[in-house]
Amino acid sequence: MSRSFRALPPLASLGIPLAILLIALGLHFGGEIPGAASGGLTAPTVSPRPDTVPSETPEPRPSATLLPDPPAPEPTVAPAESAAPSAPAPHPALATLATVPTATSAALWYERSAFGNGWGDPDRNGCDARNDVLARDLIDVAFRPGTRDCVVASGTLHDPYTGSTIHFVRGNETSQAVQIDHVVPLAWAWRYGASAWSADERERFHSDQLNLLAVDGPTNMQKSDAGPARWMPPNAAHHCAYAEQFVNVVATYGLAMPDDDRGVLEAVLARC
Repeated sequence: MSRSFRALPPLASLGIPLAILLIALGLHFGGEIPGAASGGLTAPTVSPRPDTVPSETPEPRPSATLLPDPPAPEPTVAPAESAAPSAPAPHPALATLATVPTATSAALWYERSAFGNGWGDPDRNGCDARNDVLARDLIDVAFRPGTRDCVVASGTLHDPYTGSTIHFVRGNETSQAVQIDHVVPLAWAWRYGASAWSADERERFHSDQLNLLAVDGPTNMQKSDAGPARWMPPNAAHHCAYAEQFVNVVATYGLAMPDDDRGVLEAVLARC
Protein backbone atom coordinates (compact mmCIF):
# COMPACT_ATOMS: atom_id res chain seq x y z
CA MET A 1 0.00 0.00 0.00
CA SER A 2 1.39 3.26 -1.01
CA ARG A 3 1.47 6.24 1.12
CA SER A 4 0.88 9.64 -0.31
CA PHE A 5 2.96 12.52 0.92
CA ARG A 6 1.81 15.96 0.76
CA ALA A 7 4.36 18.39 -0.52
CA LEU A 8 5.52 21.03 1.89
CA PRO A 9 4.43 24.50 1.01
CA PRO A 10 7.02 26.95 -0.16
CA LEU A 11 9.08 28.62 2.56
CA ALA A 12 7.59 31.95 1.62
CA SER A 13 4.11 30.77 2.52
CA LEU A 14 5.26 29.40 5.91
CA GLY A 15 6.23 32.63 7.28
CA ILE A 16 9.58 33.89 8.51
CA PRO A 17 9.63 32.05 11.89
CA LEU A 18 9.15 28.67 10.39
CA ALA A 19 11.72 29.31 7.71
CA ILE A 20 14.30 30.18 10.36
CA LEU A 21 13.52 26.96 12.23
CA LEU A 22 14.00 24.87 9.16
CA ILE A 23 17.30 26.54 8.36
CA ALA A 24 18.51 25.82 11.89
CA LEU A 25 17.54 22.17 11.56
CA GLY A 26 19.41 21.99 8.34
CA LEU A 27 22.51 23.42 9.92
CA HIS A 28 22.28 20.92 12.73
CA PHE A 29 21.93 17.84 10.54
CA GLY A 30 24.37 19.06 7.87
CA GLY A 31 22.10 18.05 5.02
CA GLU A 32 19.51 19.53 2.81
CA ILE A 33 16.37 20.96 4.38
CA PRO A 34 13.43 18.71 3.64
CA GLY A 35 11.36 20.29 0.98
CA ALA A 36 14.14 22.71 0.14
CA ALA A 37 14.40 21.27 -3.32
CA SER A 38 10.85 22.01 -3.99
CA GLY A 39 11.25 25.48 -2.57
CA GLY A 40 14.48 26.19 -4.45
CA LEU A 41 16.65 26.74 -1.36
CA THR A 42 19.74 24.78 -0.53
CA ALA A 43 21.09 24.82 3.05
CA PRO A 44 24.75 25.75 3.17
CA THR A 45 27.17 23.06 4.22
CA VAL A 46 28.75 24.01 7.50
CA SER A 47 31.97 22.33 8.59
CA PRO A 48 31.95 21.11 12.16
CA ARG A 49 33.69 23.35 14.64
CA PRO A 50 37.21 22.34 15.40
CA ASP A 51 36.35 21.67 18.98
CA THR A 52 33.81 19.06 17.97
CA VAL A 53 36.34 16.96 16.00
CA PRO A 54 37.92 14.35 18.28
CA SER A 55 41.61 14.93 18.30
CA GLU A 56 44.08 12.08 18.27
CA THR A 57 45.55 11.33 21.68
CA PRO A 58 49.25 12.15 21.39
CA GLU A 59 51.58 9.36 22.22
CA PRO A 60 53.37 10.00 25.49
CA ARG A 61 56.88 11.28 24.96
CA PRO A 62 59.47 9.18 26.68
CA SER A 63 60.86 10.93 29.70
CA ALA A 64 64.49 11.89 29.28
CA THR A 65 67.00 10.09 31.49
CA LEU A 66 69.39 12.61 32.94
CA LEU A 67 72.92 11.28 32.85
CA PRO A 68 75.54 12.65 35.18
CA ASP A 69 77.90 15.09 33.61
CA PRO A 70 81.11 13.41 32.48
CA PRO A 71 84.03 14.16 34.74
CA ALA A 72 86.06 17.09 33.64
CA PRO A 73 89.29 15.94 32.01
CA GLU A 74 92.29 16.35 34.21
CA PRO A 75 94.59 19.07 32.98
CA THR A 76 97.40 17.70 30.97
CA VAL A 77 100.65 18.59 32.60
CA ALA A 78 103.66 18.40 30.42
CA PRO A 79 106.31 16.26 32.07
CA ALA A 80 109.08 18.31 33.45
CA GLU A 81 112.22 18.02 31.53
CA SER A 82 114.52 15.67 33.36
CA ALA A 83 117.55 17.46 34.59
CA ALA A 84 120.67 16.51 32.76
CA PRO A 85 122.79 14.24 34.91
CA SER A 86 125.40 16.29 36.64
CA ALA A 87 128.99 15.46 36.00
CA PRO A 88 130.61 13.58 38.87
CA ALA A 89 132.71 15.68 41.19
CA PRO A 90 136.42 15.48 40.42
CA HIS A 91 138.46 13.24 42.67
CA PRO A 92 139.91 15.24 45.60
CA ALA A 93 143.38 13.88 44.85
CA LEU A 94 143.35 15.84 41.57
CA ALA A 95 143.29 19.09 43.52
CA THR A 96 146.10 17.80 45.72
CA LEU A 97 148.11 16.80 42.67
CA ALA A 98 147.73 20.32 41.27
CA THR A 99 149.66 21.65 44.27
CA VAL A 100 152.64 19.35 43.66
CA PRO A 101 155.50 21.19 41.93
CA THR A 102 156.85 19.92 38.64
CA ALA A 103 160.29 18.30 38.83
CA THR A 104 162.86 20.21 36.82
CA SER A 105 165.73 17.83 37.58
CA ALA A 106 166.41 14.47 39.23
CA ALA A 107 169.14 13.44 41.64
CA LEU A 108 171.15 10.58 40.12
CA TRP A 109 172.97 9.00 43.00
CA TYR A 110 171.01 6.73 45.29
CA GLU A 111 171.94 4.27 48.01
CA ARG A 112 169.42 2.27 50.00
CA SER A 113 171.25 2.89 53.27
CA ALA A 114 170.50 6.62 52.94
CA PHE A 115 167.05 5.77 54.37
CA GLY A 116 168.36 3.97 57.44
CA ASN A 117 169.01 0.38 58.37
CA GLY A 118 165.96 -1.81 58.90
CA TRP A 119 162.47 -0.96 60.04
CA GLY A 120 161.91 1.72 62.61
CA ASP A 121 159.11 2.28 65.11
CA PRO A 122 157.86 5.76 64.30
CA ASP A 123 154.61 5.41 66.29
CA ARG A 124 156.48 4.19 69.40
CA ASN A 125 154.14 1.28 70.08
CA GLY A 126 156.95 -1.17 70.64
CA CYS A 127 156.45 -2.96 67.29
CA ASP A 128 158.43 -2.31 64.11
CA ALA A 129 156.73 -0.84 61.06
CA ARG A 130 156.80 -4.09 59.07
CA ASN A 131 154.80 -6.00 61.70
CA ASP A 132 152.47 -3.05 62.19
CA VAL A 133 151.63 -3.12 58.49
CA LEU A 134 151.17 -6.91 58.44
CA ALA A 135 148.82 -6.67 61.42
CA ARG A 136 146.89 -3.85 59.70
CA ASP A 137 146.54 -5.36 56.22
CA LEU A 138 146.13 -9.09 56.92
CA ILE A 139 143.06 -10.82 58.35
CA ASP A 140 142.91 -13.86 60.64
CA VAL A 141 146.20 -12.71 62.13
CA ALA A 142 148.07 -14.87 64.65
CA PHE A 143 151.00 -13.45 66.62
CA ARG A 144 154.11 -15.24 67.74
CA PRO A 145 153.75 -16.01 71.43
CA GLY A 146 155.79 -13.92 73.83
CA THR A 147 156.05 -10.91 71.48
CA ARG A 148 153.27 -8.82 73.09
CA ASP A 149 151.22 -9.20 69.90
CA CYS A 150 153.92 -7.56 67.81
CA VAL A 151 155.38 -10.26 65.56
CA VAL A 152 152.86 -11.58 63.03
CA ALA A 153 153.22 -15.35 62.67
CA SER A 154 150.46 -15.96 60.10
CA GLY A 155 147.48 -14.44 58.40
CA THR A 156 145.63 -14.01 55.11
CA LEU A 157 146.23 -11.20 52.61
CA HIS A 158 143.76 -10.11 49.96
CA ASP A 159 146.45 -8.65 47.75
CA PRO A 160 145.48 -5.24 46.29
CA TYR A 161 148.05 -5.41 43.49
CA THR A 162 146.92 -8.71 41.96
CA GLY A 163 143.49 -9.34 43.49
CA SER A 164 144.67 -12.76 44.68
CA THR A 165 144.51 -14.25 48.18
CA ILE A 166 147.79 -15.17 49.87
CA HIS A 167 148.16 -17.22 53.03
CA PHE A 168 151.09 -15.78 54.90
CA VAL A 169 153.26 -17.88 57.22
CA ARG A 170 156.39 -16.40 58.75
CA GLY A 171 159.57 -18.32 57.95
CA ASN A 172 162.84 -18.17 56.04
CA GLU A 173 161.26 -19.76 52.99
CA THR A 174 157.78 -18.26 53.21
CA SER A 175 157.99 -14.71 54.53
CA GLN A 176 158.82 -13.22 51.09
CA ALA A 177 155.44 -14.32 49.76
CA VAL A 178 154.12 -11.12 51.35
CA GLN A 179 156.32 -8.03 51.20
CA ILE A 180 155.93 -4.46 52.41
CA ASP A 181 155.91 -2.06 49.46
CA HIS A 182 156.84 1.60 49.55
CA VAL A 183 154.06 2.99 47.36
CA VAL A 184 156.35 5.92 46.52
CA PRO A 185 159.60 4.01 46.01
CA LEU A 186 162.62 5.14 48.01
CA ALA A 187 164.74 5.66 44.90
CA TRP A 188 161.93 7.66 43.22
CA ALA A 189 161.64 9.86 46.32
CA TRP A 190 165.39 10.35 46.31
CA ARG A 191 165.35 11.58 42.71
CA TYR A 192 162.57 14.12 43.27
CA GLY A 193 163.41 15.68 46.63
CA ALA A 194 164.50 13.22 49.32
CA SER A 195 168.17 13.64 48.40
CA ALA A 196 168.00 17.04 50.11
CA TRP A 197 166.47 15.69 53.33
CA SER A 198 168.26 14.98 56.56
CA ALA A 199 168.99 11.39 57.55
CA ASP A 200 166.22 11.51 60.19
CA GLU A 201 163.66 12.67 57.63
CA ARG A 202 164.60 9.84 55.28
CA GLU A 203 164.37 7.23 58.08
CA ARG A 204 160.94 8.49 59.05
CA PHE A 205 159.84 8.32 55.40
CA HIS A 206 161.13 4.73 55.15
CA SER A 207 158.92 3.51 58.03
CA ASP A 208 155.87 5.78 57.65
CA GLN A 209 152.72 3.64 57.33
CA LEU A 210 151.23 6.34 55.08
CA ASN A 211 153.57 5.02 52.36
CA LEU A 212 153.51 1.28 53.20
CA LEU A 213 151.32 -1.54 51.90
CA ALA A 214 151.44 -5.34 52.36
CA VAL A 215 151.40 -6.87 48.88
CA ASP A 216 152.29 -9.90 46.81
CA GLY A 217 156.09 -10.35 46.99
CA PRO A 218 156.87 -11.20 43.35
CA THR A 219 154.70 -8.33 42.07
CA ASN A 220 156.50 -5.91 44.39
CA MET A 221 159.82 -7.06 42.98
CA GLN A 222 158.59 -6.38 39.45
CA LYS A 223 157.60 -2.83 40.40
CA SER A 224 161.09 -2.06 41.74
CA ASP A 225 161.52 1.77 41.89
CA ALA A 226 159.20 2.67 39.00
CA GLY A 227 156.85 5.62 39.10
CA PRO A 228 153.25 5.55 37.78
CA ALA A 229 154.32 6.24 34.19
CA ARG A 230 156.22 2.94 34.10
CA TRP A 231 154.21 0.80 36.51
CA MET A 232 150.68 0.51 37.85
CA PRO A 233 149.18 -2.45 39.75
CA PRO A 234 148.10 -5.33 37.49
CA ASN A 235 144.74 -5.23 39.29
CA ALA A 236 142.97 -2.31 37.56
CA ALA A 237 140.40 -2.18 40.37
CA HIS A 238 143.15 -0.83 42.63
CA HIS A 239 144.35 1.93 40.29
CA CYS A 240 142.28 4.70 41.92
CA ALA A 241 143.39 3.83 45.44
CA TYR A 242 147.01 3.48 44.32
CA ALA A 243 147.01 6.84 42.51
CA GLU A 244 145.39 8.57 45.48
CA GLN A 245 147.91 7.12 47.92
CA PHE A 246 150.83 8.02 45.67
CA VAL A 247 149.67 11.64 45.37
CA ASN A 248 149.02 12.02 49.11
CA VAL A 249 152.50 10.76 50.03
CA VAL A 250 154.20 13.04 47.49
CA ALA A 251 152.22 16.07 48.69
CA THR A 252 152.74 15.27 52.38
CA TYR A 253 156.50 15.09 51.99
CA GLY A 254 156.85 18.01 49.59
CA LEU A 255 158.28 15.98 46.71
CA ALA A 256 158.20 17.11 43.09
CA MET A 257 156.58 15.26 40.19
CA PRO A 258 157.88 14.63 36.67
CA ASP A 259 155.45 15.33 33.83
CA ASP A 260 155.12 11.72 32.67
CA ASP A 261 154.07 10.46 36.12
CA ARG A 262 151.74 13.43 36.61
CA GLY A 263 149.99 12.73 33.29
CA VAL A 264 149.30 9.09 34.22
CA LEU A 265 148.01 10.00 37.68
CA GLU A 266 145.74 12.71 36.26
CA ALA A 267 144.28 10.28 33.72
CA VAL A 268 143.64 7.62 36.36
CA LEU A 269 142.08 9.99 38.88
CA ALA A 270 139.87 11.58 36.20
CA ARG A 271 138.17 8.18 35.81
CA CYS A 272 137.69 7.63 39.54
